[in-house]
Amino acid sequence: MTDPMTAREALALVTDDFTELPFSEGPMDGDGPIGWPGYSAAHGRAAARSGETESVICGTGTIGGVHVVLLSFEFRFLGGSIGERTGARASAAHRLARARRLPVVVLPATGGSRMHEGMRALLQLQVMARESALTRAAGLAQIAVLRDPTTGGGWATLGAGSDVVLALPGAQVGFAGSRVRPQDADPGAYTAEAQLAHGHIDAVVPPGELRAALGRWLTLLTHPAEGPVAPPHALGTGAVSPAETGHEAVARARHPDRPRAPAYLDAHFTRRAEISGDRCGGTDPGMLCGFGQLPDGRTVAYAAQCGTATRPAGFRTATRLVHLADRLGIPVLTLVDTPGAANDPEAERDGAGPAIAALFEAVATARVPLTSLLVGEGGSGGALALAAPDHTWATPDSYFSVIAPELAAAILKRTPEEAATTADRLRLRPQDLLALGVIRGIVDGTAHG
Repeated sequence: MTDPMTAREALALVTDDFTELPFSEGPMDGDGPIGWPGYSAAHGRAAARSGETESVICGTGTIGGVHVVLLSFEFRFLGGSIGERTGARASAAHRLARARRLPVVVLPATGGSRMHEGMRALLQLQVMARESALTRAAGLAQIAVLRDPTTGGGWATLGAGSDVVLALPGAQVGFAGSRVRPQDADPGAYTAEAQLAHGHIDAVVPPGELRAALGRWLTLLTHPAEGPVAPPHALGTGAVSPAETGHEAVARARHPDRPRAPAYLDAHFTRRAEISGDRCGGTDPGMLCGFGQLPDGRTVAYAAQCGTATRPAGFRTATRLVHLADRLGIPVLTLVDTPGAANDPEAERDGAGPAIAALFEAVATARVPLTSLLVGEGGSGGALALAAPDHTWATPDSYFSVIAPELAAAILKRTPEEAATTADRLRLRPQDLLALGVIRGIVDGTAHG
């Protein structure tokens, strides 16, 4: 173990005013629900060794000025394992969160379900999953901080089931615990860092930075902006006149010095925090998703393409972002900038079509207002999937097209030299898009309302 913290030390790392929920389950009844020989004695020894009466401590506290419900696991108590009393405590904590309208922060350190209670222990995963789902349905945020180790059902419910998943460096994280993996398994695959690389958690945070990180996340997730987001003003365009031809519009959008999504996000938000990964094994650095704070202190969710071909993991991450923002009542801003969806064999194997379809559906059915700004290339469906219906704007140095001019020329069996003429016929310039009713307006260097 790289994290020797007790449950209470973990709580002290993130809050100064923890107030514990009272539980009085009473002494263990015999050797538990399946009569495991010596279980009662083992339970008593665990209590004496850890100073706790169960493997989880629940209560309330304040992090970054936000009042929260906390659940912290004690690994010294039978490996932080989940039994019936653990499930009952977690359920009570979630019910309290819903009653008081508080976000939930979970600090797991667990080896999984408690063998001494057999299937009665395993069933607690369903109990905790239901409570977590009810809390999500109530529009309350859940954040997990994975300690060492976080394995088995604890990872697969309270950990991976949270909205934002952070982890301490070097923490052992995986569904399979160290004693049940294949003997030749690479231990590096079961780490927080590996889970981050494969899109299953959002960030690895050092202990000294954890309180600030949690405070930032909790503030962002609990202070939504109201109404549709105004599109950002254009960057770097100054007094640029409208492109005279489609070819010129495409050239401007593809210029290497044109401002990209990170510049727009930095200019628009005072601070932000990013989610990472599609929770299906993939990440796409060309799609930035997260939550940003406006100058008035309110939060906007964002999904921003960075000018590269968007991969299936990018579309799935954006879908995850829209669903989360919709559930928390946070309006969404999208920045559209891609030559199109990735179309290589790997992208097809990773499910490009289904990933794009899911994002189209998420955008179409979102209850919160969405605003989109086309900041560069708008390449076909890969760009349209991120565009808000009836609320998309464009910068002067952008274009939107049913297909790239070069590909259109190829399909029409024209020479590459005819791509420029094809660009004109596609009517892809910002002023063309406005005339066609595709966008609501062209932004300039002044913020729009």
